[in-house]
Amino acid sequence: MIDWDQPHGVRCSEASRSRSEPNREPLRVCHLPQRLALIRSDGPATIRELAGIRESGRIGDPRITGKGEGAKAMKVGLVLGAGGIQGGAWLVGGLDALAGETGWDPASAERIVGTSAGSMISALLCGGVPPWFMVAHSRGERFDGVVDATGRPAADADRSGGGVFAYDRGALPIFPGSLGLIGHSLRQPLRHTPAALMAGWAPRGVVSTDSLRKQVRHVVPAGWAPHPELWVVACDYATGRRVPFGRASSPTADLADAVAASCAIPSFYRPVEIGGRLYVDGGMYSTSNLDVLRGEELDLVICLNPTSSLHPTRAWNPLERLAGNFRDASGRRLGNEAKKLRRLGTEVILIQPTGEDLEAMGPNLMSRRSRDRVIEVARRTVAAQLAEPGIAELLAELPQGEAERVRRPDGPPSEWTALVGPQNGSGAQVRGSSASRS
Repeated sequence: MIDWDQPHGVRCSEASRSRSEPNREPLRVCHLPQRLALIRSDGPATIRELAGIRESGRIGDPRITGKGEGAKAMKVGLVLGAGGIQGGAWLVGGLDALAGETGWDPASAERIVGTSAGSMISALLCGGVPPWFMVAHSRGERFDGVVDATGRPAADADRSGGGVFAYDRGALPIFPGSLGLIGHSLRQPLRHTPAALMAGWAPRGVVSTDSLRKQVRHVVPAGWAPHPELWVVACDYATGRRVPFGRASSPTADLADAVAASCAIPSFYRPVEIGGRLYVDGGMYSTSNLDVLRGEELDLVICLNPTSSLHPTRAWNPLERLAGNFRDASGRRLGNEAKKLRRLGTEVILIQPTGEDLEAMGPNLMSRRSRDRVIEVARRTVAAQLAEPGIAELLAELPQGEAERVRRPDGPPSEWTALVGPQNGSGAQVRGSSASRS
């Protein structure tokens, strides 16, 4: 039941309690203008309290916090989907909202899966760059004394997530692009997505992926990410098979090459060679690849998918109608993948663009324009989705992250604790700080 009789436009609804507490007052889930909170008759309780930070001493329900006697640590997966430059901007805003509203550090997830634009953002995240820093960097802020993993000023990194387009010398628009993929798709057409069926016939892309590699190497100069379970999804250009680089059963690759492969849109970017085979965009198989986490025994998976929407657009413009059809197909597949995880007992939270997000992003997801507006809109719309009662209850169980990983520290950069990732030598660092660099 929605109760609108609240001061200052606070919107509340009742959230059920456990069966063991039938006589206690129900919790009321509320969305305040600038923060997420739970309100009981005796006053507000922030989501930090529900996660075990008992500021009031009254909230300690093991069912909610996961911190009670005998409770096990919550295992969380994070999935970041495909979406081009605009989708990458939406992911940045969404992750900043997720961290700010819950106090949880997205980089601390047990498993992190990134596809295409999501692979770039997940690489930066796992390399030690907090979402709030991505937001500030995109705005054009310069942090004096903050350097990347190679010792260069962090401000030197491209502010559009590597979205710099240049011809790859030596690349040829070979037609058809992949005879092997054509053969596989003809023999087993039902086992390939429409995107894969077309990709084999389309000419090869000629745009260089060097700017994507360069962006990743600002935080991880070589090798894999410090996070041991970051999976970057690309597709084998000869078979259409998806390959989650970083998983034990997948080929070995440098993170920069894996991200470049995951972002290599067929017929646009030049395919990326890893271990003697060519790879292209993981979105050719699925824009989210959420179901790659089946069987991982996770308690909760949070998926941010920029290419689907709960608010489909109705447009006469052919380009916008094509984009709308693509989003519809992406959303159907996302829903089917979520069902696979839920059948195995994993809770799934799906966060998708709203109509306001779609308007800000526009039909051309590879456009470099309006990224900052997309980020700001996403911060607001994702925060609203996180405040929905069913979602808020699940998020209340998330463990709290380190303060500087979740929110921008106070004061000038010279006074910040070093912004390092899971291991020393990754992410942005404050020059002259006490943190070591490898």
